[in-house]
Amino acid sequence: MSIHEGVASAESTQGTGGTGLTGSMANVWIPMRDGVYLAATVYIPHSSRGPQPCIIEALPYRKDDATSFSHQSEYERLRDEYGYAVARIDLRGTGNSGGRAVDEYPASEQLDLSDAMDWLVAQPWCDGNIGMYGTSYSGFNSLQMACERPPHLKAIVAIYATDDRHTDDVHYMGGLLKWIDLVDYPHYMTAYNVLPPTPAVFGPAWREEWRARFEKNEPWFLTWRENPRDSAYWRQGSVRPAYDRINIPTMIVAGWADGYRNNSFRMMQQLAQNNVPRRLLAGPWAHADTSTSAPGPRIDLVPEMVTWWDRWLRGIDNGIDRAPEAVWYARASHDPAPALEYVPGVWRADSWPSVRSSWVEFPLDGARTYRVIPDVGTAAWISCAGHLPWGQPTDQRYDDAASITWDIDPQGLEIAGNSYVRLSVSSSAPVATIAIRLEDVGPDDTSTLVTRGTLNLTRRDGMDRADALVPGEVYDVQVELEATTWAWSPGRRLRLAIAGTDWPNTVAPPESLTLTIQSATLLLPKYDAAGSPTPPMFTPGNEHSSESADGVTWRIERDVLAGTTACVTAQGSEYQTPYGSMIEAYSGRVTVDTNTHAQTATADVKLSLTFLDDGSGQPTTVHSYAHLEMLSTQTTYEVSITSSCAEGDVVIGQRTWARSFPRDLA
Repeated sequence: MSIHEGVASAESTQGTGGTGLTGSMANVWIPMRDGVYLAATVYIPHSSRGPQPCIIEALPYRKDDATSFSHQSEYERLRDEYGYAVARIDLRGTGNSGGRAVDEYPASEQLDLSDAMDWLVAQPWCDGNIGMYGTSYSGFNSLQMACERPPHLKAIVAIYATDDRHTDDVHYMGGLLKWIDLVDYPHYMTAYNVLPPTPAVFGPAWREEWRARFEKNEPWFLTWRENPRDSAYWRQGSVRPAYDRINIPTMIVAGWADGYRNNSFRMMQQLAQNNVPRRLLAGPWAHADTSTSAPGPRIDLVPEMVTWWDRWLRGIDNGIDRAPEAVWYARASHDPAPALEYVPGVWRADSWPSVRSSWVEFPLDGARTYRVIPDVGTAAWISCAGHLPWGQPTDQRYDDAASITWDIDPQGLEIAGNSYVRLSVSSSAPVATIAIRLEDVGPDDTSTLVTRGTLNLTRRDGMDRADALVPGEVYDVQVELEATTWAWSPGRRLRLAIAGTDWPNTVAPPESLTLTIQSATLLLPKYDAAGSPTPPMFTPGNEHSSESADGVTWRIERDVLAGTTACVTAQGSEYQTPYGSMIEAYSGRVTVDTNTHAQTATADVKLSLTFLDDGSGQPTTVHSYAHLEMLSTQTTYEVSITSSCAEGDVVIGQRTWARSFPRDLA
């Protein structure tokens, strides 16, 4: 059947209980204004329910194989237990959708999703009300579409997303290139974006589409390297600073172990100024499902989302708009571990901004001079924890030994929000970094990371500019630490650590240097919970996390004589898909020379899809491979990317890109 004929296939699914009414599932193609069709899977409630609101999740992650089962039970619950239609959409040029995937969040994507909404509300099973939701990418585009104000979009739930693509995504942090992230998402999308459509869904033209996709794809990686400063490029798809574009009910889900936590309190404050219905639910979670995350406590998020949609899509007066709009988990003192099952703490609920919040200042004594050690940071090597090997920070005392530290008696302090450090600092070199860690230290000196922040000092006057430092000149700067919550237990110390790098989370400075801290003040967002509202009760998630160390490499290597430090990762999986099976294998290695500060990043991605039917009744296996090599010199980033695809043993194409990018004072 041609994709232009609409519904390709439909099949019944088994409901999960609730009313006992089992709906249907169908693959459909949604027409765009330029003639391209987007592939979608729609979950349609039982016809006896009549037309219902439709929830959209739109992703570039291949709904029919790579992520086919990741949330299927969730869609079925929404359909059968709660009576919502769900549309899961492959974005343009990905999975089984037509067109080309030119970048993350291009302006054309917002046009596509607006067209998709128009098509969905015209279906007999939709009542004209649209919600959007999703984790990470689909949380981002939920926020983006809220800014666009399409008439049918009535409420969103953005899970682990951000309002600022430049400062709080996987690309840059504090004006610095995120280094170890290079061997993860920024590289593996090169291989993902050139996989073919699924023959059984797309039809007999899948090979032709595959070749066109491969021949025309340009790695997104290169575009991101072309835009090191904040600019119109990064404002496209960012809510910040124009929050007033959002006027529909917005629910934010954040995790304190996730990299997209900063929009939590910040965005709530902005939405409050515009009187937008809002809710924040922030737990201890990593970049993983709230019901399976390590760390916990884990909760079932579906009832929380349904309560939100029931109020704003169905008009049910369930009281959620009168409840405290911010609910968060206040983490408490504990020892670190790379794969924590559970974090001690308590749930809090309050309005936000809260009258129970105030600032407390701690002046830090004495001027100190520090020789920058470029591999400080390996005890917390990535700011966005997720599935292993992207785990939790380990004991910070080893990095503390190579940092400047101050210990403070916190006297039972609890914080909620973003902390700041104001300091007067000079550098011996024109490019320098300030990397700050806030920690909880036990009686045995075991140190747990609470939060951190980095600033490329050449971006001290804004992320859209780069101004070299004058060696020896003193600058007054303020460094923002990532949003978090924490309560220090009796007998614990608060430690502030300052270093000249947070490697490999961010790139190290290009040359050897010293920093002199003339003075510094720590500002903490104190929260006094006395008299705060009673937090809600949640439906528990899984008793244990889904994390496993089987087949995972997370290794730090130090070559003492060569003076190099390396961080090494590897992971993979093999699983069944609705139309065959898939194998994924990822490996990466980043290094820094502690003498010269030269750095490297290398990564390999190998993806294999087996289709049980290639359109002629025969099975076939296709492969996509991408290799990255990147070198930092004092002035440039040298990048080489190779991409190749094959069907069986037959290579259909190979392409190579070699580019040099200026470091741009980073």
